[in-house]
Amino acid sequence: MTLSTNIAAARLWLAGLLLALPLTMGVASAQTMQGDWPCKQVRVPEIALGGVWTGPAIDAERKGWRADAAVADLVARIAPRRTPLEEAEKLIAEFAKDAGDKRKARLTLLFAGVYERLNDERRDVVNGLDRFGRRLKEMAEKTRSETQAFFDLQNSKPQDPEAVRKASEALQWRTRLFDEQRKMVSYVCESPALIEQRLGALSRKILAEME
Repeated sequence: MTLSTNIAAARLWLAGLLLALPLTMGVASAQTMQGDWPCKQVRVPEIALGGVWTGPAIDAERKGWRADAAVADLVARIAPRRTPLEEAEKLIAEFAKDAGDKRKARLTLLFAGVYERLNDERRDVVNGLDRFGRRLKEMAEKTRSETQAFFDLQNSKPQDPEAVRKASEALQWRTRLFDEQRKMVSYVCESPALIEQRLGALSRKILAEME
């Protein structure tokens, strides 16, 4: 493939990518007005307690659950998504059975731990997404800047074909890297919702075991 063909292909590819940048970085910001937030979903760092829990108040339990070794151990086992939900529900049922006449209080303490653990995880994920969005914006600006520098070099008189070739290859590498990161947005933006869904499922099981 000739240099001129490479340059023409690079122009088309870069033009398409740069047209996509506002869709990647602008739509979410316009919808949520949340700075570096890269997702189309509204930025909600905290899980609303009322949306996942209809049981007893947990104000005191949120502060004290870590002091209960059995509860803390169970929270560490059932909260992570690597633990299959079916297994987590089985562990909750066994915990409830062992609690005897203290079932309601023990399960309330357990939920407080699960809520705190997953709420903290969601907050960390949301903060991580802010950093991810900030990096994407920086990469987008860098790509725009290097694209303009490449076109300036290509249009210079006299033209240095070797310099243009090297700049074209370097720019295509950078834009491919950016494009790969950009395509991850929809995937990583699902994480907060997945955490909340797991909390909801665990909450329903805990409530069911209270009956």
